[in-house]
Amino acid sequence: MAEKKIVDARGSYCPGPLMELIAAMKSAQVGDELEVLSTDQGSAKDIPEWIRKVGHDYLESKEEAGVWHVLVRKKK
Repeated sequence: MAEKKIVDARGSYCPGPLMELIAAMKSAQVGDELEVLSTDQGSAKDIPEWIRKVGHDYLESKEEAGVWHVLVRKKK
């Protein structure tokens, strides 16, 4: 059964949020959704690019009160 996990990378700057997501992906199961919370605006661009490059699913990005929420799904 797929889970939703939060990767709280607030206060971390490039490439920190992406590195935290990569670490979380290693322990995630196929189908799990991971939501990265980041105060680094670059994450909204960097994470989707990496997700597409490695073959996972990019679901959405949105900004709320200075925090970027980037939602992805582990595909393989």
